[in-house]
Amino acid sequence: MSSYKKYLKKLFEKHNFSPKKFLGQNFLVSRGICKTIVETAEISKRDIVLEVGPGVGNLTVELAKKAKKVIAVEKDKKMIEILKDVLKNANVRNVKIVQGDILKLKPKTFDLKIYKLVANIPYYLTSRLVRKFLEEKIKPRLIVLTVQKEVAQRICAKPPKMNLLAVSVQFYASPKITSFISKKCFWPSPKVDSAIIKIVLPKSVPLISVGLSLFFKIVRAGFSQPRKQLVNNLSKGLGIEKIKIKRWLLIEGIKPERRAESLNIENWINLAKNYKIIEKCPKH
Repeated sequence: MSSYKKYLKKLFEKHNFSPKKFLGQNFLVSRGICKTIVETAEISKRDIVLEVGPGVGNLTVELAKKAKKVIAVEKDKKMIEILKDVLKNANVRNVKIVQGDILKLKPKTFDLKIYKLVANIPYYLTSRLVRKFLEEKIKPRLIVLTVQKEVAQRICAKPPKMNLLAVSVQFYASPKITSFISKKCFWPSPKVDSAIIKIVLPKSVPLISVGLSLFFKIVRAGFSQPRKQLVNNLSKGLGIEKIKIKRWLLIEGIKPERRAESLNIENWINLAKNYKIIEKCPKH
């Protein structure tokens, strides 16, 4: 690993580049971990891979060896110069580099219909990136991410430790942590360890008659103050009398004094499906 760090330093000196903390640029310097990520994503020659934040291209090269095509989206223009240099030296020809902000780009921009998403991303981008692709009309078949260990654990949480991010992901897909990565495997080394998370998407998401916007409005209201009782959060967040919220919860078999973190995905889906019950609840 130390020899690869030396290689990176020389590469950065050549391109007059230094890692930017505000972009969360901590580069994976373990080729073994790169291969593990590729194996986790089950890449084959039939696959088109959308890679977010390719950085110095060590993971990109490993993906390209196994995939039909890799579309690498990088925001930093200087990083793209380095990436092109790395891919040229590795004689990699099945990678298309796109400069831009992934949060502003759509899969249709790349003419993607069936694809896998692979990314080594910083903390600040995780929740927005995951939500973006889970809510896209053209969703990836599979998502494999390298994220901070704590974030991975939050995404995969179960009752009584559920959270808004966990519900947002688990409503659409089934996430699981496949392995942990030491902070020593990155350069510059971050303050915390990371994890590889695999998110498997079903062919369709649950049908909710009230619509997704109301579903997530209910969930956000429930988690607005995690340590408070569900009945209070929902009443305040939805602007509905507490007595009506209490009856709505009881009809669903949920004790009003419970906290949002204790509910599972099915609980939230049922609450959304039966939201109209509130309108039928008497005021007294």
